[in-house]
Amino acid sequence: MTTPVPQIRKLTTATEEIRFEAGRAVTPPLRVVAAIAVVANPYAGVYVERLEPLIDAYCALLGEQLGGRLRELLAGDPAEAFGKAGIAGLDGEVEHVSAILHNLTFGNPIRAAAGATSLLPSTEKRAAAGATVDIPLKHVHDHTVRSHHSTFEVRVGDAPRADELLIAVAAATGGRPHARLAAFAAEVGGPEHA
Repeated sequence: MTTPVPQIRKLTTATEEIRFEAGRAVTPPLRVVAAIAVVANPYAGVYVERLEPLIDAYCALLGEQLGGRLRELLAGDPAEAFGKAGIAGLDGEVEHVSAILHNLTFGNPIRAAAGATSLLPSTEKRAAAGATVDIPLKHVHDHTVRSHHSTFEVRVGDAPRADELLIAVAAATGGRPHARLAAFAAEVGGPEHA
């Protein structure tokens, strides 16, 4: 099977700056940024056994482009948390999104853009155009740091169409505002700490 020609219909971004939480100032303000690509899914509506052509078409391309956008959005500020997510349009499979998200040629440029060494958390689903996706955020160097467990919700009004994939990455300049849970490593035992 030949490698499909990659088609990026849309690139978009989202930025949020949190200055107050629970009536208290967030100092410095927390910035959360996301870069999103909407791409054609060459396998929408058909089953194919081997997804390597999809991986070859999109992983490196999207890793570099979305990583570059993340770097631009961070504007020199260090990232403390990051994550990735994707939506398959209704004629696609969640496996199509996973093929892109769970590949080092996609993930490593995102890690580099965020200055990260930790695993890159992920969510995937299938949905109609306009659906929201929660991008999970975890600490860039230690995914067990509880203060940085969060999500960033994004939405593209006309995507993904039934024959498209939406791929998103996000980074944050800090953890949750006013995080005050004890360090995870100090809490051993019961389910109340899960």
